[in-house]
This record gives sequence, C-alpha cells and structure tokens, in this order.
Amino acid sequence: MADKINWFPGHMKKAVGIIEENLKLVDAVLYVLDARAPFACINPEFDRILKDKPRLYILNKADLVEENSVKAWTDFFNGSDFKAFQSRCIALNSATGVTSSVVRELRTLLGEKIKRYREKGVKKTLRVMVIGVPNSGKSTLINGVAFKKKAATGDKPGVTKSKQWVNIGDGLEMLDTPGALAPRLDDENAAKDLFFIGSIRQEIFDNTELALNLIEKLRKIALKNLEERYKIEIAGDTAPMEILEKIAKSRGCVVKGGEIDIDRAAMTVLDDFKKARTGRICLEMPKREG
Repeated sequence: MADKINWFPGHMKKAVGIIEENLKLVDAVLYVLDARAPFACINPEFDRILKDKPRLYILNKADLVEENSVKAWTDFFNGSDFKAFQSRCIALNSATGVTSSVVRELRTLLGEKIKRYREKGVKKTLRVMVIGVPNSGKSTLINGVAFKKKAATGDKPGVTKSKQWVNIGDGLEMLDTPGALAPRLDDENAAKDLFFIGSIRQEIFDNTELALNLIEKLRKIALKNLEERYKIEIAGDTAPMEILEKIAKSRGCVVKGGEIDIDRAAMTVLDDFKKARTGRICLEMPKREG
C-alpha cells in the first residue's frame, strides 16, 4: 500500500463542500461511526468544519461488536477523555434496532435551545445534519428514525450522491449527506480498517495483501474467532500467509491440480469479516490520555 493515498477526489471535495455550505442551517450534527472501527471513521476535516456545533455520535452496527467493546467506546465518547464541544454518544444497530433513542438524545443535546424557543413561544423545527464515512449506515439510520424509506440505502460505499432533506416529523428534519473520508489518511492502520468494514471500495487495494493484514490483526485480538470460523488450529507464531493457506485448504480454495487459490481465500477472509461471519469483533479500542 502506498505511504500516502489521495482520499479526496472530486466527489469527496463536493461532500465536504455540502457540509460546510449547510452547517449554518442546522442545530446539531449526527455523526455516524461504524462500531467496528470508530476512530478510523472520525474525519479530521469534519472536526475542523464542525467547530463548536453540538453533535451526537452514533456507534452504529453495534450488533457486530462484542458488548464490552461497545461499552468501552460509549464510555469513552461520553467521558472526560474525549474532548468534544457539547457532545453525546449512543450505540445502536440502525438496520433493526430501536432508533427512537436518537430523537430522544437529540432533544436532550439541544435541551437548552428548545427551552429558549419555548419560553419565547416559538415552535421551531430542529434541523440535524447526518455525516459519516461511506457505508456507515447514515441513510438506513434516517429511515429507521422516520419509520419509512425516505433516504437511498445500499450495502456499498457511495450510495448517497447528494444532500437529501428528510422530514422526520414531530418538529425534526434531517439532512443526509454523501459519505466523505478524510482528505488524507497518514495512519495506514486506519485506512486498512476502513477497507475491512467496507468504507473504501474493494478495487483500490490488493486482496491478498489486505487479507494478510486482517489475519495479522485478528490473530492478535480474535484468535479463537479465526480458529472456529475456519476449523483450523493456529500457533502464536504462525505467519499470516501460513494461516491464509490453512484457510484456503479448509475452505476448498484450490484450482485444477490441487494448487491453492490464494486470491479466492483472501476474498473469503475479507468478505467473512465484512459480513460478521468471523464473529463480533472490534478492530480498535479507545486510546486514553495519560
């Protein structure tokens, strides 16, 4: 993988432009993060743009992560270690979970503003911008809150191409925006994590290289998951390529003549993780100061 990759082509510049252009129109920001790699989903460019705008962090797809990891992340975002202006954090699965908590949390976050308007006798519609990396589940979340399909969704990055205002009802509107990655990711680990969770298009990288990287990470944080999923035994010092070869044999990834099909095995490993067949795994844990 190249040391530095340009993550900011024309459509991503447009996405950030939409956010900047519409930020003054909204009362708060709903920041959707994939619970499998929350830090990798945080966009430094967004932080520069958002400044002191109130924000609600959503640890989305929490059902794909073990419960103790979800708690560690929600505690972190809601604790003193995380320095963000007027922010809150909740975890949920936007596809099947109860999303009424999103509206409740937004009203708590904006409680003072709502109170001021109420005291003036003003009935104000609260407007919230929804942001996040591609394929983080922004549109699905909006549809869950609205209880009907109003925003385009899809199981691949880049489904939302332009901004969409969605009337949630009960005095609330949400602005769905195109997913946008950071303009540059110097952290190669974050780049790989975004690929593993499906936020970067698969054709950008070499499948075998990425599968070996994922195996190396899972060997350290979820060894049992690898062994149980592929019915293999892995010693602590087993090289990633050897593990991939074991997986290939276990899954019957062979070509004519009995030769191992490494590329097919690599695709299997990557797809299994993306679809949670490898188990409920969080790729990173909170980094605390001190």
